[in-house]
Amino acid sequence: MMMFLVIILILVLSALLFQAWVSPKAMDAIPGSLGWPLFGETFSFISDFSSPAGIYSFINKRQQRYGKVFKSYALGRFTVFVTGKEAAKILLTGKDGMVSLNLFYTGKQVLGPTSLLQQTGEAHKRLRRLIAEPLSVDGLKKYFQFINTLAIDTLNQWQERTILVLEEASTFTLKVIGNMIMSLEPTSDEQEKFRSNFKVISSSFSSLPLKIPGTAFYRGIKARDRMYAMLDTIISDRRNGKSFQKDFLESLIKKHSKEGSEADHYDDDKLTDKQLKDNILTLLVAGHDTTTAALTWLIKFLEENPTVLERLREEHIEIQSNRESGSSLTWQEVNNMPYTNKVINETLRKATILPWFSRKAAQDFEIDGYKIKKGWSLNLDVVSIHHDPVVFPNPQKFDPSRFDEPIRPFSFLGFGSGQRMCPGINLAKLEISIFIHHLVCKYKWRPLEKDDSVQPTLVRMPKNKYPVIVELL
Repeated sequence: MMMFLVIILILVLSALLFQAWVSPKAMDAIPGSLGWPLFGETFSFISDFSSPAGIYSFINKRQQRYGKVFKSYALGRFTVFVTGKEAAKILLTGKDGMVSLNLFYTGKQVLGPTSLLQQTGEAHKRLRRLIAEPLSVDGLKKYFQFINTLAIDTLNQWQERTILVLEEASTFTLKVIGNMIMSLEPTSDEQEKFRSNFKVISSSFSSLPLKIPGTAFYRGIKARDRMYAMLDTIISDRRNGKSFQKDFLESLIKKHSKEGSEADHYDDDKLTDKQLKDNILTLLVAGHDTTTAALTWLIKFLEENPTVLERLREEHIEIQSNRESGSSLTWQEVNNMPYTNKVINETLRKATILPWFSRKAAQDFEIDGYKIKKGWSLNLDVVSIHHDPVVFPNPQKFDPSRFDEPIRPFSFLGFGSGQRMCPGINLAKLEISIFIHHLVCKYKWRPLEKDDSVQPTLVRMPKNKYPVIVELL
């Protein structure tokens, strides 16, 4: 009898899984293959994702077979892949409420329900307005000297050493964010707790949704709870007058945050403590990995393209030579680096750190003649847009001069576009520009190995973390 029940249970589960795998009938009109039963094209997806070309390998093969719009089943999702400027315009700046961000279950659980990344329509606009001010150009001025000093101190420790650029860039960006948000000193115990918890949280986003002890997802939830407890203490101390700092958290507490239940959610000019914590974590997640990856790829591309490095160095040496002896980089100087901005843009184009933007249809609409139904998952293929030879001739070449002239709308999506354009765009450019200034003015570096493989994570990063030896010029 027990064996019979086990067999019945297995058959029922198999039937449910198979039912989950069978695509919606309305998706039959869209070309593409769903791959193997239950697993779909997951194995091909993961294999291609880890190759030097990244997700572009997976997408390009299917685009050649099916066209710019095709369906697939990978990582437990039926997904319609789309590409091109018109698709980008529809998904990124279409009518309000057409699509929402499509996070995986683990990401939704870790970030919390009030995260900016989980809001749509007016709720999204409201949250973005409330947290945007400290990340504006004017809001970032007060952090300039801290970032500048930290960049110098970080690079001083690189001299005559073998370092992993990705690890160093990660530490640098986390110290910047920790100080901006809650005035954490770079060498404090609180900074170390903050950093260790965040790394666990970050690694849980692409994990299996198994919330049991020992799993990455479980560790991520626990690390998030520890970080929230840390924030609770700081918020309480600030409200009780035990501590005061001119930082991001203080700005939100003073102007926007409010103690109370979720009933306060609809107060237009207030954030509940839950919203405050969820969105501080959201800014950490959204800003750290992308800036870390961009800085690492930029340093790698510069070494591989000596002509570009030399021209970039000339821009920064000139800035340095026009300054009084003994003085350091200024706010005005960092905002007048035209070639550096082109190098940053070309890095984001060639590396395409976020290879796709994942969305979920909130209503029925049409793309390239194909009907998209409410509830479907869509992935906007950004790699193909960034490597379109019509817009970017010889797209594999690293050539910042592509940005000498304005780029066609929706052809470059390094920071996204529309209502969900990266809110940390100004901070990312500031961090990278300051760091690169001190790097190219004083140091040279050489890689210890040639490897173009990428990590199998959503944010594309060098798999070997880019090991280099750094020397004085």
